[in-house]
Amino acid sequence: MANEAEAMLRGQAEIWQCMFHFVDSIALKCALDLGIADIIQARGCPITLSQIANDVASSPSLDIAHLSRLMRFLVHKKLFDATNPRSDSDSEEETLYSLNHCSKWLLRDPQQLSLVPLLCLLQYHPLLTAPYKFLSRSIQEGGNAFHMAHGRELWDFASVDPELNKVFNDGMECTARITIKALISEYKHGFDCIGSLVDVGGGTGASIAEIVKAYPHVKGTNFDLPHVVATAPPCPGVNHVGGDMFSNIPATDAIFMKWILHNWSDEDCVKILRNCRKAIPEKTGKIVIVDTILQPGGDGLFDNIGMALDLVMLTLFGGGKERTELEWKKILNEGGFVRYNIIKIPAFQKELSSVASTAAQLQLFFSSSAAIG
Repeated sequence: MANEAEAMLRGQAEIWQCMFHFVDSIALKCALDLGIADIIQARGCPITLSQIANDVASSPSLDIAHLSRLMRFLVHKKLFDATNPRSDSDSEEETLYSLNHCSKWLLRDPQQLSLVPLLCLLQYHPLLTAPYKFLSRSIQEGGNAFHMAHGRELWDFASVDPELNKVFNDGMECTARITIKALISEYKHGFDCIGSLVDVGGGTGASIAEIVKAYPHVKGTNFDLPHVVATAPPCPGVNHVGGDMFSNIPATDAIFMKWILHNWSDEDCVKILRNCRKAIPEKTGKIVIVDTILQPGGDGLFDNIGMALDLVMLTLFGGGKERTELEWKKILNEGGFVRYNIIKIPAFQKELSSVASTAAQLQLFFSSSAAIG
C-alpha cells in the first residue's frame, strides 16, 4: 500500500507538471521580450536585478518586484544562474545574475548560435500557436489542425505573407547553422568526392552556404519555392534556383535535405525521393538527409524532443510526421533506396545514415536520435 500511495503521489506530481508546462514557455517568451540574456551579455559580467531593470525599462513604471519573481523562476528552471557574494545576506540586491549554457542559446547576437528565431516561429507566432486548439478535433475527425484553424495550409500562407515567410525562413536558418556546424565536424570527408550539391528545400541558403564554405570545390545550388529563394541573399559559390521538388529537381552529383521529409506524408516523401533518384548519377549519386529518427521509450538527450516534434508535425502539417527507423526504411525502399547506415552528429539532428539502391547511395543525418543515409 505504501508503494501504491507513493506511485500515485508521483503520478499526481507528473500531471501537475504537465498542466503547468505552459508557464515555462510564457516565462521564456518574457525573457526574450525583455532581452534579459542580451542585457547580461552586453554588461560582460554578472549583474544585479537593478542593473537588469535599468536596461529593460522603457518607462519609469517598471515593476522591479515582478521582474524579481520572473528571474527567480528562470533561475529555478536553470535557464540563468544566480549567486550571492554575501552568504549572510538575503537581500535581492546582492544577487548577481549571469548567463549559463542554456541562456546563451537565447542571445540575439548574429555572431552566436541561437535558438531565438525558432522560438519566435514555433511558440510565439499566432498563426502557428492557434492550431493546437484544434488537435483533438483533428484526431476525432481526421484532417489537419492548421487547416481547421485557418482554412488554408501553412505553405499557402507563407507564399503570400512576406512577414510569415521571413519568420519561417529565419527559424529554419538558425537550425541550419547549428546543424551544419555539427555535421561538418563529424562528416569530415562526406563531400570530398562530389562536384555539385543541391540543397532541396534549402530556404534562404544557410545550409548550403556553410557546406560550400567548408568544401570550396563544391558547386552549390539552393533549391526552393520561388517566393522563398527570392529573399535569399547572394552567397559565393551558391546559385539560388526556384522550383518545385514534386515536379523536378536539378541534376547534381549529390542532394542535401534538412528537415524537409518530416513535413510530408509517406506518399509525398516517396515522390520526392524518386525525383532525387532521377537527379543524381546512377552509380555515384548521394543524398544527405537531416531529419529525425524516433526512439519511442528512448532516454537519449533529444529523444523526448523528437516525440514532441512529432505532435508539432501532426498539428501544423497535413501528413507531416517524425519516423522510426522502420518507417524511414519503408519510404526509402519505395523511393528507390534499399540500404542505409546511421552516424550520430552532436546536434538535435544528431545521426547520419546512408541508403543505397543497387547503384546510388543515400546518406541521411537525423535530428532527434538517429539518421538514415
